[in-house]
Amino acid sequence: MSVIIALLLGFGILWLACKVLKVSLKIFWKLFVNALIGAAILLIINFFGTVIGISISISFLSALIVGILGVPGVIILLLLQLF
Repeated sequence: MSVIIALLLGFGILWLACKVLKVSLKIFWKLFVNALIGAAILLIINFFGTVIGISISISFLSALIVGILGVPGVIILLLLQLF
């Protein structure tokens, strides 16, 4: 449940940042889809990664990174976790 709240909060901050910076709706939806794909990959890594010992804690900061960067954010978090 806290994962969903963290992701929704990250999406809310992303939407607010787009509104404040007057970013077009097209760019917002692109960022939103990128964030959804990143969040799905993050959840998949946590689900299947427990078998091989990889786990990325889902916190406000990690949800924010994935929400803004998407797939590259997941890769960054994964590299930080491994090293």
